[in-house]
Amino acid sequence: MTKKTRRIIFLTLLALFLLIAPAAILYSQGYRIDLENRKVTNTGGLFLKIIPKQAEVYLNGTLEKKTDFFFGSILIENLLPRKYQIEIKKDGFYSWQKNLEIKEREVTEAKNIVLFPQTINFDVINQGTESFWFSPDQKKIILKEKEQLGWALKLYELDKKIKSRLIGETDISLKEADLMNLTFSDDSKKAYLEVGTREQIKNFTLEIDKTPAVLTETEPTPPPVEDSLAYKEMNNNDVYYLDETGFLFKNGEIITSDPFPVKQETEYSLEVFANYIFLKESDNLYLFNPESKNFDNFAGGVNILKVSPDLKKLAYVSNNEIWILFLADTYDQPAKSAGEKVFLVRLSDKINDLFWITSDHLVFSAGNKIKISEIDNRDGINIVEIAETKTPEIFWSESEKRLYILTESILYGSQGLLP
Repeated sequence: MTKKTRRIIFLTLLALFLLIAPAAILYSQGYRIDLENRKVTNTGGLFLKIIPKQAEVYLNGTLEKKTDFFFGSILIENLLPRKYQIEIKKDGFYSWQKNLEIKEREVTEAKNIVLFPQTINFDVINQGTESFWFSPDQKKIILKEKEQLGWALKLYELDKKIKSRLIGETDISLKEADLMNLTFSDDSKKAYLEVGTREQIKNFTLEIDKTPAVLTETEPTPPPVEDSLAYKEMNNNDVYYLDETGFLFKNGEIITSDPFPVKQETEYSLEVFANYIFLKESDNLYLFNPESKNFDNFAGGVNILKVSPDLKKLAYVSNNEIWILFLADTYDQPAKSAGEKVFLVRLSDKINDLFWITSDHLVFSAGNKIKISEIDNRDGINIVEIAETKTPEIFWSESEKRLYILTESILYGSQGLLP
């Protein structure tokens, strides 16, 4: 090999090195050639966490891979910065779709994806049911049934799947009295009944933890604070109430600068979530403004108000629209600031019931349909219809992860919808 040949080979290899080395370094640092925009750009990533596990992830119609077996998550790296159509599939489940943007040197996340079964099995819990109430510990259901001599209350114990009779209409010393209201004690051992006719109302305490159950007539509970229109006692012992003059009190001290214009013969209630104080006047909702120290109009036509399990979000229904108010800053994508509102959906049918399934998913009934919705408002919101039946009443059992439906006098319980 001549000296000239060696020099040519050396210069060729040097040129190749000078060309390849920078490209290799740029490649290792996440840079790629964007042919669409004709430039070299840094890439981003996509992280997904999905229930159930082993779900298929598609990007722009192409299968990437399945989520891992242990955590149900997937990380896709080296994606060019642009919007991608993401679809997640698993046999027997509704798919999840969303267009998400990938940015340079960032990982776009969707960590709260749940695929729900296309077919949900329901078991018959009880027939001939007029109404039902779950105990706070979610271990018992009180059922109202129609009997030959009027109505009766039955106790259904979920763990034992046993139903027993509590009381009947004939046990109440009022002729043709109807059950107007039922609430549980915090320990789930008692039920408080309000029973009455047009002429008279009586109050009873029903001790359901005793065999047989003990029914005792009680005097109506007086307002905790005299002349209060609405009262709320918190777990931290803070006490809020609205008096007849329209002033709001906290622990005995006035916190509003001007009186709220209260109306005669109007129902008022107070709800307190984190640092947010709401006053409900019939179906109008007002929010206390700590700067002006007065109530501002928040929403009208409100019939449902539910706080999420993580206590960071409030779902409310206003004129057949579902909204989310963020009570605290959230840092998971999409990040939200405290006080931010998100519109989810508007429906033509009245929304009758709504429950949080997780802190990122809602189940609700509208007309004859029952639907589940995510609250991630990036791109479109994924909503699936899981059942259709006549005028359903629903309840979500957090402890069992089951949905209960009352329709046409039959109470059903679903299979577990979450792990």
